[in-house]
Amino acid sequence: MEIDIRGKVYIDPTAVIIGNVIIEEGVSIWPYAVLRGDLNAIRVGAGSNIQEHVTIHGDEDSPNIIGKNVSIGHGVVIHGASIGDYCIIGMHSTILNGAIIGDECIIGAGALITAGTKIPPKSIVVGVPGKIIKQDDPGIKERAARNAEEYHKLRDSYLAGKYTRYTTH
Repeated sequence: MEIDIRGKVYIDPTAVIIGNVIIEEGVSIWPYAVLRGDLNAIRVGAGSNIQEHVTIHGDEDSPNIIGKNVSIGHGVVIHGASIGDYCIIGMHSTILNGAIIGDECIIGAGALITAGTKIPPKSIVVGVPGKIIKQDDPGIKERAARNAEEYHKLRDSYLAGKYTRYTTH
C-alpha cells in the first residue's frame, strides 16, 4: 500500500500519512493531522483541506472518501465515512463508519454523525447525535468554495515559504 500524491499539495511536516492514501491536486494537510490508510483506503479530493489535529481512519469494511473542495475543521475524527464535494465539516465533529454525507453539506462544530447515517445533499446538521436542521440550502456550495479558497491561499503561501517554522524537535 503506497501513498499516492497527485500534483501540487501542501503537507505539513508534522502530519502522519500511512498506507493506502490518495491525495489529489491542490490538497492541504495541516499540522498534526493523521491519515491512517492501513486498514482501508483514504481518498482526499482535489482542493480539500484537512486542518490541525484531524484523524481519518477506518476499518476493513469502511474506506474514507473525501470529495472535492471539502474543509475538514480542527480536531475532526472521520472513521470510515464518505463525504461529498463542497462540504464543511465543523471543528471537533465526529463522523462514524458507513456514514455518507451528501454534496454541499455543513456538519456543525461538535456534531456526531452516527454509523450508517445518510445525510442528503445541501443539508445543515448539528448536535449529538446529528440532526438535520435545514435542507436544500442553495448557499452552501458558495460558502464551502469560499472556505476552501482561503485554504488554497494559505497552502500557496506555505509552499512559497512565506512562514518561518520553529520546532523544538
